[in-house]
Amino acid sequence: MNGNLFTRVVDRVTGRLGRFISWLTLAMVLIGAYNAIARYLGRFIGINLSSNLYLELQWYLFSLIFLLGAGYALKENAHVRVDVLYGRLRPKARAKIDMIGSVLMLIPFCVFVLWVSWPSIHNSWLVREGSPDPGGLPRYPLKAVIIVAFVLLLVQGISQFMKDLQVLRGPDEDAEEADDDAAPGPHAGGVGI
Repeated sequence: MNGNLFTRVVDRVTGRLGRFISWLTLAMVLIGAYNAIARYLGRFIGINLSSNLYLELQWYLFSLIFLLGAGYALKENAHVRVDVLYGRLRPKARAKIDMIGSVLMLIPFCVFVLWVSWPSIHNSWLVREGSPDPGGLPRYPLKAVIIVAFVLLLVQGISQFMKDLQVLRGPDEDAEEADDDAAPGPHAGGVGI
């Protein structure tokens, strides 16, 4: 699979996952609103309308949004960045910084998390870990999302690295600007205003 096809496929999958996650955000907000209303209404009428299931479902949805949204945030350049000088740099300089960050930080961190979290997730699946709270949800499927999320983030990081490499291999901005300066403008040969 060539680089452009790889990045297009990864970006398409990440984009679709990001749109799906936006709906999970709506579901999480609705469940949170129901929890709050049910808790206060239940106290008022003397009937328990809420349960740990709804609370945990809200937490699980937040976890899914956070974990699965990391790759989408990277793709959309919506992640946290300390932007003191970065925004003023030329595209090739930004690509170099992003590539160094990917090689030194992002990719090793993803591999490290996958390596460190695997035993805990594997054990959780072996015992079919559940919630310690009555009426709670099973925890082992959610823990498996850690593996999925960091694999997706790793693949998106590789895709971003490949796109940055394309920027570096592209034409030099300084040469383009010099060509633009040397090229006659629309008023060449005429009277300037």
